[in-house]
This record gives sequence, C-alpha cells and structure tokens, in this order.
Amino acid sequence: MTRVLVLGGTNEGRLLAAEMVSLSIEVVSSLAGRVSSPRLPEGETRIGGFGGVDGLIEYLESKRISAIVDATHPFAQRMTANATAASRKTGIPLLILNRPAWQPTPEDHWISVPHLTEAAARIAEKPASANILLTTGRQETAAFAALPQRFWLRAVEPPTGPLPQHCEIILDRGPFTLSGERKLLEQNDIATIVTKNSGGPMTAAKLTAARERGLEVVMVERPPLPAGVPVVQNVAAATAWIRKI
Repeated sequence: MTRVLVLGGTNEGRLLAAEMVSLSIEVVSSLAGRVSSPRLPEGETRIGGFGGVDGLIEYLESKRISAIVDATHPFAQRMTANATAASRKTGIPLLILNRPAWQPTPEDHWISVPHLTEAAARIAEKPASANILLTTGRQETAAFAALPQRFWLRAVEPPTGPLPQHCEIILDRGPFTLSGERKLLEQNDIATIVTKNSGGPMTAAKLTAARERGLEVVMVERPPLPAGVPVVQNVAAATAWIRKI
C-alpha cells in the first residue's frame, strides 16, 4: 500500500493531505514545530525535526514510506536539501510541491533582492524616519536589528531574534484581507514593505494594497531548488504524481 510522507506546514500541504485521505491513500504529514498551535492537516501528523538526513532516512525506512512530497515553505531550504539527500540515498521518490511565486505587474514598485542581508542594506539607505512593514518571519530579524528606521514586524508568534530599537510587533495569522491590509498601511504610514516571495493567496493582499498606494516593496526572492527533483505547482499535479507511484 502506498504510504506518503508530506513535509508540510503550508496550506498546500494541508490540502494535499486532505486529498490523500479522500482517496484512501495513507498519509503522514510532518510539521517542523516552529509554531506552538499549527493548523493540523487531516490524517496522521508528526511534529518536530528528524535529526538531519540520517534521522530522516531512519524514519523513512522504519515507517515504510513509499514517496515523499516536500510541501514545505518555499524558503525552507534546509528541509528541502535534507529531503533530496534522503531520497537519493534510499531511492524513495521525492516530489517538490512549490506554489508559484508572485510576479510584479507594471504598476508595482518592487526591488528584488537575493537574501535578507541585501534587503536590510536597501532599507539602510532610507531616511531614519521611514516606517517599514517587515513580514519576513519571526526568526529573520537579525539583519535589521541595527537599523534606525521604525519597523512594524508581523508574525504568527513573538520573534525570537534581535529586534530593531524601534519595532512594534503585530501578532496575526493569514489569510489577510485587502481591506485589512489597506488599513494597516494607512494607519501606520508605511513607506516600504519587506517580504519574501512566498507566493500564494494567503498573504498576497499586502502587495495589492502596496500597489494601490504606490509603495515600494523589497522582495526577497526564493532560493534555488535542487537539480534533478521533479517539481509541481499545485495539489492536483502532486496527486497525479502520487497515484503513479
């Protein structure tokens, strides 16, 4: 019987798990455990790390996993690398479910950067009085800690890293509405948004609101995916791949 390990934590991972359950395909969803109250998918769930590549291999073999679907966040580079290495060592097929990245329109004012250090360097060029909305995650604040601008940091849970001197925390979880994002940008007189190119509809409203106000968005682009691993962009394609295993 096919037994699928879904490396999840994303909306796509939850949707894929639900689809597997509906098709009576055995599925285990693995969540990293970085959020204390995650949205749990249907089917069996495990929470926490594997202990690197060797730990993942041990889990795959002991649980007789037939296939792996990496449906982690597009920036979960370490987990994707570990899954790739474990797949190659065990011969267990791996698929990456990687939702499409956001694309700018002609009306957008995006500055694309390869990593957070470059994003922080772009913000450092702005006046100290500038108000910045930071939506790069609660563990990704160190690059901005020494900057004098005033930040609004939005995250699901309180940040764990060093913070800028002037930083207000907004604890919230998507999906975010366009009306709510408009209000957030207007009330706090936000001049620039810093975000990662996560893609998907859950947090895209901020980009529309920024476009309407003519605001600049510093967009951290995704890390490259490993070569030689099949990639799909939606749950339907992932389901079709699994059914061929």
